[in-house]
Amino acid sequence: MRVRITFTKQGALRYTGHLDLHRLMERAARRAELPLSYSQGFHPQPKISLAAALPLGFSSRNEVMDIRLNEELDPGDISDRLKNSLPTGIQILGVEKVEETLPPLQTQVLSATYEVHLMEPADGSELTRKVQELMMSESLPRERRGKFYDLRPLIEMLSVVTEANGKVWLRMTLASREGATGRPDEVLFALGIEPDTARVERTRLIFL
Repeated sequence: MRVRITFTKQGALRYTGHLDLHRLMERAARRAELPLSYSQGFHPQPKISLAAALPLGFSSRNEVMDIRLNEELDPGDISDRLKNSLPTGIQILGVEKVEETLPPLQTQVLSATYEVHLMEPADGSELTRKVQELMMSESLPRERRGKFYDLRPLIEMLSVVTEANGKVWLRMTLASREGATGRPDEVLFALGIEPDTARVERTRLIFL
């Protein structure tokens, strides 16, 4: 049985890395006494996969994980069991059975949406000008871990949101595919904003 679980990652868990989150979910599944399916070989691993790594310090309202079980269980039962085994900050939003024949979860992710709230006051008109200039750019050469790439085609949407009280923040949709992943912190750098002065939250993963 292949099960897809949607959940949040909030609060202090923003500082839990991808591998640690994987271990956390594995331990929770064991505490929930779910009949996990394991890989073959000398070091069997539970068949758990997260859709897309979330950078350290980012929160999320919509993370997705697939797990495989050796027995058929009601999705509602799986949800109830997990809810009693997870720490504060992770809330189960949904559990559904999916087809075993679907491609690996990571290969189905097309893009991701983010909300970026600035912790320092910003001039809305100036930020809008920078965003428009960036979106009109033909290319945005960036370097990451010694490799050069073009950030521009990875930015599918970028806009400034202005609230009634004058507070401004950013909404963006970035490509999130293997070998071509847009990162909100790189977009902020391109806008001349230090990522440490912003709070980033992933709001949705978009699948094939």
